[in-house]
Amino acid sequence: MANKPQVTIFTDGACSGNPGPGGWGALLRFGNHEREFSGAAEETTNNRMELTAAVMAFRALKEPCQVEIYTDSEYLKKGITDWINNWKKLGWRRGSPGKTKQLANADLWKELDQAISDHQVSWHWVRGHAGHTENERVDNLAVSAMKNR
Repeated sequence: MANKPQVTIFTDGACSGNPGPGGWGALLRFGNHEREFSGAAEETTNNRMELTAAVMAFRALKEPCQVEIYTDSEYLKKGITDWINNWKKLGWRRGSPGKTKQLANADLWKELDQAISDHQVSWHWVRGHAGHTENERVDNLAVSAMKNR
């Protein structure tokens, strides 16, 4: 992936109640350029908003990139780095062969899997609400989107 654009992404999701109204926020950084955006849903879960933030961030990329992505969601990071290959082997279900259960948010996991396929991605977890500047920014975007939906 030499000579591919290097992009840094920060994402977060928020929900008031679980389920309840929710919002998501994303910040994309390419060199000195930044783009932030957000969205909301009426009835959702925090995990869906975390996934949606990542999906929307990758949708915004116009060409294959080297991506460093930061999230405070262990669900998102572990899902995409540790669990997804087993889910795919089990037909987008979780569990073990012969004992599978429905995979929550399978639609978004499939979409994220497709969205990252053209990119070289490094996933990073950061502690939420711990003073990480960009994580605080995307949290504010998510909460604001949720409140102003």
